[in-house]
Amino acid sequence: MGSRNFFAELRRRNVYKVAVAYAIVGWLLVQIATQVFPFLEIPNWVVRLVIALVALGFPIALMIAWAFELTPEGIRRTEDVDLTERRTRSHAWIYIVAIGTVVSIGLFFLGRYTAGNKGSVSSSQNLPNKSIAVLPFENLSDDKGAAYFADGIQDEILTKLASIADLKVISRTSTAKYKSKPEDLKTVSQQLGVATVLEGSVQKAADKVRVNVQLIDARADSHLWAKSYDRDLKDVFAVESEVAQEIADSLQAKLSPAEANTLATAPTKDTAAYDLFLKAEHEERLADSSLDPESFDRAAAWYQQAIARDPKFALAMAGLVQNRIQRHWFIERMSEAELAQLRSVAEQAVALAPNLAQVHVALGQFYYHGYRQYEQALAEFERALQLQPNASTALEFSGYVHRRQGKWERCLDELKRAFAGDPRNASLAANLATTYTPLRKWNEAERMARHALEIDPYAADAMRTLLESIVCGSGDINEAQRVLKTFPAENKILISSNFGGIRSIIGDRAYVLVLARDFETALKVWEAATDNAIEERRRLSARVAIRILSGDSTGAQTEAQKARELLEERLRELPTDISSKAKLSWAYLALKRGDDALKLARQAADLLPPEKDAVVGNLLLTGVAEIGARTGRAAEAIAILRRQLSVPAGTSVSIARLKIDPVWDPIRSDPEFQQLLTSKEHVGP
Repeated sequence: MGSRNFFAELRRRNVYKVAVAYAIVGWLLVQIATQVFPFLEIPNWVVRLVIALVALGFPIALMIAWAFELTPEGIRRTEDVDLTERRTRSHAWIYIVAIGTVVSIGLFFLGRYTAGNKGSVSSSQNLPNKSIAVLPFENLSDDKGAAYFADGIQDEILTKLASIADLKVISRTSTAKYKSKPEDLKTVSQQLGVATVLEGSVQKAADKVRVNVQLIDARADSHLWAKSYDRDLKDVFAVESEVAQEIADSLQAKLSPAEANTLATAPTKDTAAYDLFLKAEHEERLADSSLDPESFDRAAAWYQQAIARDPKFALAMAGLVQNRIQRHWFIERMSEAELAQLRSVAEQAVALAPNLAQVHVALGQFYYHGYRQYEQALAEFERALQLQPNASTALEFSGYVHRRQGKWERCLDELKRAFAGDPRNASLAANLATTYTPLRKWNEAERMARHALEIDPYAADAMRTLLESIVCGSGDINEAQRVLKTFPAENKILISSNFGGIRSIIGDRAYVLVLARDFETALKVWEAATDNAIEERRRLSARVAIRILSGDSTGAQTEAQKARELLEERLRELPTDISSKAKLSWAYLALKRGDDALKLARQAADLLPPEKDAVVGNLLLTGVAEIGARTGRAAEAIAILRRQLSVPAGTSVSIARLKIDPVWDPIRSDPEFQQLLTSKEHVGP
């Protein structure tokens, strides 16, 4: 058969028409598979199968078109179909091609639109396969007070997984925000940035324990595996190791020999000591969120009992060190003897378990919060990250140290990376926001502070930073008051370490009211008396400062006398207590002891200059300027303010804030002060 006759025969047998129609319909099927199947949560292998079948079917369809035709009487050989029937059916091919073309084009453009729209489906596909969040374990024990035990099992499994460099593991702070079995796993997956989640439950009875776990692909809400463990309580460590190993195997994570050893290692052989440790950890989490001194002390007692049962329990020692140093940093300073004793505990923990990341984090926190020994702290945090690549806490604290050193860009980078591994940690989000304020990046600070409050409406750090971004950025007091009304009324919104100037001493709730010149309402914030010595010193100091700003010298003197006695007693116990020096300077100011007030403020600033702490040092230096402005040292005060406006010190000084803060009223009409208000302030990188 000649080529011309061959092509004529192809046309006669409708092979061309079948080829065109098949291409259109095949393209339509591919478009449906690639654009529609993902929305129906049909697995990707089905999409690939459809494409393969369409491709394989093309030559088969051409061979069938050559040999046969479909007629009302059924499939017939082409030779048996007359020309009239072919002409009648030729219109059907046109309709098939037209309809298929229209639908294919529609799906093609739908695909282009949805590809540009970063919705939940596309983002789910982009989640790393080797990523996991361990959700809170449900307590199924008859004793509902055993919730601490379920929390501990979850935490230990998570900690073991965090040591695997090949996995992305979300920190406990973020997973704690969710229920044990969330209804919408896809939303959880998106918010945490993980492909898989582990759900579990724990039932404890006498010396027996049952642990149920199930690993779920959150993108498709499908189970990967589930398992139950019925063991003696003394075998609970083996359960934690087995679960972690099964997860690693399921996600095809590569383990180094050291990582495999970490998964198999138990923190202690004494189950009673472990139980005490879990109780301590539960109480410690409550203390960290409430900053309640008594809660810190209860947690410390549990840690100490655990260590008493097992003197080689390094993990419990690390917990005790972190407990005491957190209390020292946020509540009340320890004596030198107490710090020395705590240091020995931290070093002993490292000696007992040098390959345990948590002991290095604890020692790093001690160096940082105990003595501000930054390089030693950074070395310990770096070692912790080597041992546990997903240790976002170590990365977070590295950021905080670099912030104290004034290494702003590095701080921001580390906090952002830590936040990626702990995306529902409101405190971390708030600290990111706080880092923008010295740099006077008010919009970024406000955005991150609002995000932190979306995660946790009770995040005090975020409340403070949001107010600060408004007060220091725009100076819009009406907006600050409006925002303040949305916060829980019982929260005074205190600066935890309570260092520095007037805002630190009276707290942000009262400070916003002072800026609005509503002094009576500001005093009511600090109206209630307390039996707690720490809080009573703080309450009296705040009320003294508010009365001074309001011009109530008589009322200020009365309360200043009480504050003076408490603060002087405290300084006799701990002469280097910077916070007490700052508070006492305001009490002396109320008692007409201006020289003593300025001397104390300078002493506080000298103990912690900006070169040693770029955050608190600038707060204390501004505190000197405030006392100076109130004691006739206008030139010194203005010189400090000029310096503060030229460096990253937005937390304590901004032009918008200078214009409205009554603390500067005594020097407001000074020409040099007025000139400051028209100067250019430093904005960080």
